Amino acid sequence: MAHTAMSGTGTTAGDDPLQTAVWRLRSRACWVDAAALLEPVTADSALQRAALLVEKCLYTEQGWEAAEDALRTAEALAHTDDERGAAACERGYLAYAATLHSVRDRADEARAALGRAAALIAPGAAGRPLLDFRRGLLAQNLTGSPQAARAAYRRAHAGATAHSDPLLLSFTWRHLAGLALREGELAEARHGFAESLRIREELGYLVGTAPALASLADAEAEPEASRLREEARRLFRLLGGVPTWLARQLAPPAADAADAATA
Repeated sequence: MAHTAMSGTGTTAGDDPLQTAVWRLRSRACWVDAAALLEPVTADSALQRAALLVEKCLYTEQGWEAAEDALRTAEALAHTDDERGAAACERGYLAYAATLHSVRDRADEARAALGRAAALIAPGAAGRPLLDFRRGLLAQNLTGSPQAARAAYRRAHAGATAHSDPLLLSFTWRHLAGLALREGELAEARHGFAESLRIREELGYLVGTAPALASLADAEAEPEASRLREEARRLFRLLGGVPTWLARQLAPPAADAADAATA
């Protein structure tokens, strides 16, 4: 299975040195540098390169043309169902990001691409949990269906556990906790946000740590909430204001918590 935008490849001792280098750059918001290490000569490398540049769009709201070019290359090199499904999953995610950030309304394209991916990626395949997670994002943030989102996140969570994908687990914990917080389930939300933060800190996923801190702050009482937000601001400044959407959530005085739907 080709590497995905959520995979944790390169995060453990003994991994391929190239993947370790890619992960270190990616985790510090250096997506272009990480992508430059990958030669798009196979379906796997082309897809991983495209996934990095798609993720950059989501976190920075920039680089759309480069991501489109990389994705077209990945689509051209995809030959198996798994490869075509993974490329369609990235296509749907890029369309989702463009819609979410109001670059262009591509919601129909996002749904169609993720539907195509669902037809190509087998239910028990390694890429299915990521697909389920992204379908949950669409249900929550484009369709406005929290119940469908929760079901998709739970499928993704179970799949990420089965396939030992801790980074994806950090996302599913966080989004399930966000839904719990909206329903006033503070204990459940606090637990989920704390698990997400723990995993990201253990993996060294720096670009995702500030959002995790900010989310946990939303479920904590003072003075812990303020401490967490200040740490999130420090990391946010360290990474040059990435992810861009977090600025609204961290702006003092604390505004109403923005829906952290992109991480």
